[in-house]
Amino acid sequence: MVVIVLLVLAVAGAGGFYALKSYLLATTPTDYTDITEQWKYGSIGSDVEGLPLKIWRILPDVFPDKLPGKGYESIGLIFEPGRETPIGVSVRRGAIPLVGLNCAVCHTGTVRESGEKAPLIIPAMPSHQLNLGEYFNFLFACAGDERFTAENLVKAMEKKETLSLLEKFVYPNVVKQMKEGVLKRSKALEYLKSRPPMGPGRVDTFNPYKVLFFGKDMTNDQSIGTVDFPAVWAQEAKKDLFMHWDGNNNSIDERNISASLGAGAAPKTVDLPRLGRIKEWLLVLPSAKYPFQIDQGKVASGKAIYAQHCANCHQPGSSLFGQVTPVAELGTDPHRVDAFTDEMVANMNSLGTGYPWRFTHFRKTNGYVNRPLDGIWARAPYLHNGSVPTLQELLEPVENRRKEFFSGSEIYDQTRLGFVSDAPEQAGRTLFKYDTGQPGNANSGHLYGTQLSPDEKLAMLEYLKTL
Repeated sequence: MVVIVLLVLAVAGAGGFYALKSYLLATTPTDYTDITEQWKYGSIGSDVEGLPLKIWRILPDVFPDKLPGKGYESIGLIFEPGRETPIGVSVRRGAIPLVGLNCAVCHTGTVRESGEKAPLIIPAMPSHQLNLGEYFNFLFACAGDERFTAENLVKAMEKKETLSLLEKFVYPNVVKQMKEGVLKRSKALEYLKSRPPMGPGRVDTFNPYKVLFFGKDMTNDQSIGTVDFPAVWAQEAKKDLFMHWDGNNNSIDERNISASLGAGAAPKTVDLPRLGRIKEWLLVLPSAKYPFQIDQGKVASGKAIYAQHCANCHQPGSSLFGQVTPVAELGTDPHRVDAFTDEMVANMNSLGTGYPWRFTHFRKTNGYVNRPLDGIWARAPYLHNGSVPTLQELLEPVENRRKEFFSGSEIYDQTRLGFVSDAPEQAGRTLFKYDTGQPGNANSGHLYGTQLSPDEKLAMLEYLKTL
């Protein structure tokens, strides 16, 4: 078989890689019996046309100057012992194994009691430690660097393992194709350079669709759609509720498929069976339980305060639960609402034409949707754009909320309920300076509970730990 491969490559020249692509890459993704492992490492279809694994994993060795610290861990990807990829990165096996992102990359978080303690890994929690924007910037910077050559990358691969004769012959062409593909994606998303950096735990969900799926010229579109990663556990209780921060869709299937497209799947590669398996698990997966001490003496009074001040919007079955509160009333940053236009609604509802999953449920709203607060302790930072670092500050008037803080820490602040955010470094990790004065980052609005007394706020926080 190797002789045939080499012969075809020799005849086809530079196009030989494409001629043999179906042979080299046509594989079945790895499946896991344990559904939690499937969540962490299973495919959703993004790895069908993914990045070559052996090149991807040596990029931090070749380009350490393009990361804030050592390896992919420095931008918040979570590695477990004995794994060749971090959580949220699937591998599709073949002569040229490929990697792609899955749901867990944005929806698995880590919590530590202190720098000396091992982190708890919590599936379906927001990946508050992940700087997804810097991950893509790293790939773009590598591909644009003069050191991104077949000679350098093959040499780096050979330091990790012995390459076969086929690999030595094929990988120079693979390097070339990867470089071209990554630079093409970099050019398409160049408009992001004119936006404030997303930072850890956030992503511009829908604006990239405008370019990558609908070919929009962003020259005259200055919108900012950056939002905080949400939690995705306990989906059974949220069936038919409007989802995404602005409540623009009430179909769990469409939400899941749109997320897989956002993670890198193409309409033709969306893996409906594997997404379906994950969907069924998320329906019944309980929210994360608070792992630290709770003052039970304050919980009862906190529950009563919550019922009076919060339940009408956030308690299932209440009058405003699941409804969209207009930005004009809520007072929070309007950029995400403004970014998702009527034009986007029409475009999103055209996606999937010719496939069994064509979108039909997207709509335009004028605000942000009232959602349940299950596991709210683990969903810091707060508001749709992650502009308030702790629940304690969310109960404060806007003038008392910090204008700048540092995001991306794993260490939990048990007093203020959020992640430690006072210093630019925590436990050896460089954190991101969040500036609420930048467009899309405002920490205004959501003034509910801000008039409570200090004792009432403390009781409320204690109760919120139990949700």
